[in-house]
Amino acid sequence: MGDRGSTVAWTTVGVMMTFRSPVPVLAMVLGVGFIAGCGSDSSPEAAPVATSSATAPTTESTTPVPPPAPVDACATFVGSLTERQRLAQLLTVGVTGTADAVDIMSTEQVGGIFIGSWTDSSTLAYGQVPQINDAAAVPPMVTIDEEGGRVSRVEDLLGADPSARETARTMTPDETYQMALERGLGLKELGITVDYAPVVDVSGQPDDSVIGDRSYSEDPQQVIAYAGAYAAGLRQAGIQPVIKHFPGHGSGSGDSHTGAVTTPPLEQLRQSDLLPYQALSDTGVGIMVGHLDVPGLTEPGVPASISPAAMTLLREGVGYGAAPFTGPIFTDDLSGMAAITDRLGIVAAVEAALVAGADVALWLTTDDVPAVLDNLEEAVATGRLPAAQVDESAATVARFKGAC
Repeated sequence: MGDRGSTVAWTTVGVMMTFRSPVPVLAMVLGVGFIAGCGSDSSPEAAPVATSSATAPTTESTTPVPPPAPVDACATFVGSLTERQRLAQLLTVGVTGTADAVDIMSTEQVGGIFIGSWTDSSTLAYGQVPQINDAAAVPPMVTIDEEGGRVSRVEDLLGADPSARETARTMTPDETYQMALERGLGLKELGITVDYAPVVDVSGQPDDSVIGDRSYSEDPQQVIAYAGAYAAGLRQAGIQPVIKHFPGHGSGSGDSHTGAVTTPPLEQLRQSDLLPYQALSDTGVGIMVGHLDVPGLTEPGVPASISPAAMTLLREGVGYGAAPFTGPIFTDDLSGMAAITDRLGIVAAVEAALVAGADVALWLTTDDVPAVLDNLEEAVATGRLPAAQVDESAATVARFKGAC
C-alpha cells in the first residue's frame, strides 16, 4: 500500500512504531506541573503596612486545610445504581436481534450486548442500535468479534479485511494502523463500541488451526508491533479494543470451543506469550481471558477464565514484568465453549468468573440473565462475592464505556 500521509509515532515497551495517517491523531501527553515560587521585595526603610482583616499578619499558628478529595465520577455513578443494576453492568450477552436486545435492556439493563454470527443482520444493516440504546438507562457496550480474515461479522457490510497473519505478511504496521482506523470508523457508524480484537496470541501453528492465521506471528515482537498498531487504529476511530486470549492460546493443546486446552507452563509463557500483554496492557485496551489450563498458574480443572491466580497475575502484572492493569477484564464466552461448559453451567460459571476477578462475564444468549442475576444477588448477600469488588468492577466497566 502506498503513502498514507502524515507520520504518527506510537511507542510500546521496547518497540517504536511509526504510523502514517490522513487524519489527526490525538497524542497522549503526560501532564507536567510547574510550581512557581512567590516572593516580595522588602527594605528596612519601607513604611509600615496598614493591616486589615484580609491582610493583617498574625503570629498565631494555623493548620493548613487540605483540599477536598477529588470526586471519582465513576464511583458516584455506581453509587446511583441499585445492587442488581450494578451486577447487571458486569454482564455482556449475545442477542438474536434488535427485539431481543431491547427486551433485555428494558428488563435487566445489562452492561453490554454481543453481536454474533447468529444475530439478525438488520440490527446493524438498518441502523437499529439506537433503539437498543433508547431502551437502556445506561447505554450498553455494543460488542463484536471483528478480527478480519475468517472471524468477521461485518464482511457483508464493510467488505473483507485480511487475517492477522496475512496482514503481517503483506502490510507494514503503518498500513495496519490505517486499515484498523478505517474498519473502526465503519464499525462506529454501525453502532459498535467495543471490538474483541486484535488477537495477540503468539503462534506459528497452521493457518486453519484454532488460532492459526488469527495470530500475526510466532515472533512476539511482531505481534506487539502489528497488534499494537491495530489497537491504536481502533481507538483512534472511537472503538475500544479488547486484546485476547490471556495468558496465551497460541501454543495451546487444542480448541477451547471443543474441550479443555492446556498451554505450556507459565515460565515458558513468560518468555513469549505474555510479552504482548506486558507491552500493550497499559495502552487503554480491555483484555479477554481464555479458558486455558496453565501449569504453574491455574489449579487443575480451573481454567484461567475462572482462576483467581490468573486474574491476579493480569491485574497486578507481578510475575511477568507488566504494569498493573487498570482496564476491564473480560471472560471468553462462558456458555458455548466446552472448556468451560463441561465443568460448569452458566449460572455457576458467571459467579466463578466474577469472584475470581473478572469485570465482565460474556456469554451467548439472554435466556439466563434473570437466573444469573438472582444468583449473583444471593452471592453478594452471603459474602461469596464481595460488594466492594462489584462496585469496583462496575466503575471499571463504566469508565471503559464512557458512562462516567
